Amino acid sequence: MMDNKKYQLSTESREELFRTLKERFEKNKNRHIGLEWAEVQAKLENNPEKLWSLHEMERTGGEPDVVGYEKKTGEYIFFDCSAESPKGRRNICYDREALESRKEHKPQNNAIDMAADMGIEILTEEQYRELQKLGDFDLKTSSWVKTPEKIRRLGGAVFCDRRYDTVFIYHNGAESYYTARGFRGSLRV
Repeated sequence: MMDNKKYQLSTESREELFRTLKERFEKNKNRHIGLEWAEVQAKLENNPEKLWSLHEMERTGGEPDVVGYEKKTGEYIFFDCSAESPKGRRNICYDREALESRKEHKPQNNAIDMAADMGIEILTEEQYRELQKLGDFDLKTSSWVKTPEKIRRLGGAVFCDRRYDTVFIYHNGAESYYTARGFRGSLRV
């Protein structure tokens, strides 16, 4: 799916994205101690479909940045690092089943389908907690996180935020949506 021309960036878009990512990487060294931008960029240049996914993360307000490196697989890990839940991904319910269950006042989209369309994964609760160790995120917003199957089968979904210098995990009906709730994603390159 991702090798289609639709998923290729123009030269200008690629160069702009590399400039943005490099600037963010250099500005936030605490997120990726010991990693070098040149190695990250080389990996991205060899994986254009991943570059397209990063572009989508950036386009929707996620401000993706490198937050780790997995030695076993040789993959760099990117998370959305915007201060608040990405603006272009808010006001959505959890998944397609939840979207289809609404009889009226349906949101435009859902977190799980949006993430899949972007070629990224929605953060798990554990990943969300790891992100919060790198800074203070979602002080005014909240973000859907990957919901355990048991909770989802019962109609619920899970979201997180940070209040009172503490990371909280909450639940809602999966069909609920709010202007201040979106989702954060991860990408392995």
